[in-house]
Amino acid sequence: MVKAGKSPWIWWSGLVSWNYLCMNVAVCVKQIPDPSSPGSLDPTTKNLVRAGKLILDDSDAYGVEIALRLAEQSGGGEVTLISMAPNGETSGLRTALAMGASKAVLVSDNTLAGSDALGTAKVLAQAIKRVSPDLVLAATESTDGYTGTTPVQVAELLEMPSVTFAKKIEVDGSSIRVERQTEAGYDEVSCPLPALVTVTAGVVEPRYPSFKGIMAAKSKPLDQLDVAGLGISEDVVGARGAGQEVFEVANAEERQVGDIVEDDGEGYAKVVAFLETLKLI
Repeated sequence: MVKAGKSPWIWWSGLVSWNYLCMNVAVCVKQIPDPSSPGSLDPTTKNLVRAGKLILDDSDAYGVEIALRLAEQSGGGEVTLISMAPNGETSGLRTALAMGASKAVLVSDNTLAGSDALGTAKVLAQAIKRVSPDLVLAATESTDGYTGTTPVQVAELLEMPSVTFAKKIEVDGSSIRVERQTEAGYDEVSCPLPALVTVTAGVVEPRYPSFKGIMAAKSKPLDQLDVAGLGISEDVVGARGAGQEVFEVANAEERQVGDIVEDDGEGYAKVVAFLETLKLI
């Protein structure tokens, strides 16, 4: 059904035939601090503290599920997880492997601390190049960063076309058809493979890891790389290569009590006068 893979198998039903080739899908997954626990910021860098156990970002579970379905529909493809995390943390990756992914690639290096979205994209892109996938999937944005820029930066670095906000993906030979979610419904978008697609949360129901899957995940390949192993200069990643810096973090102002207008028969005039001060009318 796609250009890459191994030997095809053909299933005939009347006058209709499907020619499936194994499809290799890479999924960018982020391991984040458990959002059910209060987060904290490093007092020096003002960055989120990521020490301790990290979990699979819920938004990435949808990408993993879609990748598994596409691989299954193609007749036995492979799903590879790509992640960047500190301290060699693999807990979140093991969860995705237990869901059914075939293998994982983790990039972990102290020099990556403080990386911005572009620095992260450079790392992920280099790791993705090592597995040469037919399709790359990612969440629209992570739940601990919300920049929404990293996936399309990865696509640009890989010189791949990208489609965002996908609610449905279909593979058609050497191209894909995507239903791209919009405020008015969805657009139908087609593009050639290989490509990168960001997946909207809630479009599928991610499978729960079974006990068998959890046990199998312990022995699945998980390669760990550092910056030198990827061939990336330390000057373009981490705090040194970041194009942004957090100078201050302050608590949001408490919501103030609004003005109460007593309607004495002329209340409308007071509302109009208030709107005029805001230049809304």
